[in-house]
Amino acid sequence: MLTAYKVLNNKIVACDDINDAKWINIINPSQEEIQKAIDELGIFPEFMRYPLDEEEPSRVERDEGQLLITIRIPDPRHEQDMVKYETIPLGIIVIGPRVITVCVKEPSFLEDLTLIKDAPRLLADHIRFVFHIFLRTANMYLRGLRLIDRLTSEYEDELHRSLRNKELIKLLNLEKSLVYFNTSLKANDLVMARLQSGRFLPVNEENEELLEDAQIENQQAIEMAKIFSDILSGMMDAYASVISNNLNIVMKFLTAVTIVLMLPNLVASIYGMNIPLPFQNSPYAFAIVMGFALFLAIGVAFYLIRKRIF
Repeated sequence: MLTAYKVLNNKIVACDDINDAKWINIINPSQEEIQKAIDELGIFPEFMRYPLDEEEPSRVERDEGQLLITIRIPDPRHEQDMVKYETIPLGIIVIGPRVITVCVKEPSFLEDLTLIKDAPRLLADHIRFVFHIFLRTANMYLRGLRLIDRLTSEYEDELHRSLRNKELIKLLNLEKSLVYFNTSLKANDLVMARLQSGRFLPVNEENEELLEDAQIENQQAIEMAKIFSDILSGMMDAYASVISNNLNIVMKFLTAVTIVLMLPNLVASIYGMNIPLPFQNSPYAFAIVMGFALFLAIGVAFYLIRKRIF
């Protein structure tokens, strides 16, 4: 999907002519749309192809007056009642005063970007518009981290009631999400640090403040992701120890029960042999043997109870 926007009467409106647009938003484009952007806007084919690769890292590349900025953005994925996050690349191509965003999926913050109060002012200054995307991306990470924190508390409460594999898998998904967040946030921070130098984009004082705000939010997200990752990792280790301990208790109980039940079976097996045995000619042989076996089993059970094995 290719959508072009321009400023008209102090409002951002969609336009049909991409050459007249200030911002072109390209989401999961077809081959025809990719070719149209390359032909009409003069974008390098590589700059269009890189952001559509989901494994593309965050980086800055400049070539013959065109600038490609690639950052990683959160990508929430729902599987039944489970929530997990991965990250995907968002490409920002700057050609003169025009900004082209390229992504395989529609980022949620781009959907309402045209509705914010300062949108026309942002679009009038393409550098400020780029830095505002950085700020929105950092805020998107922070919202995702708050959701992960809330889900962690919910799953922890569920685990207190029932140590099942389902809750552990949910926590594992959140732990994987935090790994993606940590890696992507640090890479995004390096991109912003490179742009702050002014070598790729001219940065005035006002835009520098916006970029610093984006860096502060991004640093906060990095710290939160690290803290939540450490907490979740410790929680997973603790529950693994609890499950192992519960298994040991069950095995110890079953072993004790096996020992107690084995003794009457041992006595009965001995008296089942075809050899002379005590009390074999007595009319009370069965009662004597069973009484002895029962007494032996009760004695061993009492001993195990005294040793707190049961």
